[in-house]
Amino acid sequence: MAKSVNAAILDLALTDIKTNSNRQVVCSAQPTTYAELTTYKLAEQAMVAGDYTLAAGDTSGRKVTVGAKAGVAVATSGTATHVGLGSSGRTQLDLVTTCTSQAINTGGTVDIPAWKYEINNPT
Repeated sequence: MAKSVNAAILDLALTDIKTNSNRQVVCSAQPTTYAELTTYKLAEQAMVAGDYTLAAGDTSGRKVTVGAKAGVAVATSGTATHVGLGSSGRTQLDLVTTCTSQAINTGGTVDIPAWKYEINNPT
């Protein structure tokens, strides 16, 4: 018997990210909690629903693409290794991805490229 899931079900999770993830944080280590977004923060960009795009997945299912942000002010010098999304209203860590490791310096800026999270169809 084949397995399937309606795209609307997958979109519920992705829409939650789009609606509630209002912080994008460049981090010096992998955050595993909402509090660690602040602990490891090198730079931060406020996010709104328009910064996210829902679409069919590249492999299957559905995806959310986080829009690129250019010229984000660096608050703390360090080596960027991760980018995390958080929901300040719920104090919740929503998604974390890796980024190209790079040294960034206080007073400078960093560009955050677009990235995506995909939920595949069941197999």
